[in-house]
Amino acid sequence: METIIAFKALAVAILIGLGALGVGIGMGLLGGRFLEGAARQPELAPMLQTKMFIVVALLDAVAMIGVGIALFFAFTTPFVDQFTAAAGG
Repeated sequence: METIIAFKALAVAILIGLGALGVGIGMGLLGGRFLEGAARQPELAPMLQTKMFIVVALLDAVAMIGVGIALFFAFTTPFVDQFTAAAGG
């Protein structure tokens, strides 16, 4: 049973870590492309900035959904009940 809890903690850490890594890379690419677009056509910068903030909000939502799923797994025991029933305990 301790093995299941350890694997659950590892899965939660991987889920949160990879979600944060992906969002960080995505925001870095988005910011760089925004700066390139604003430098090439400064008159379009306000329109690009609005669209950039919308996409940043969507990226952040993906990370928050990942954290929510990870917290769900961290504070519930979906597999421990099945394990104890199969083990006869």
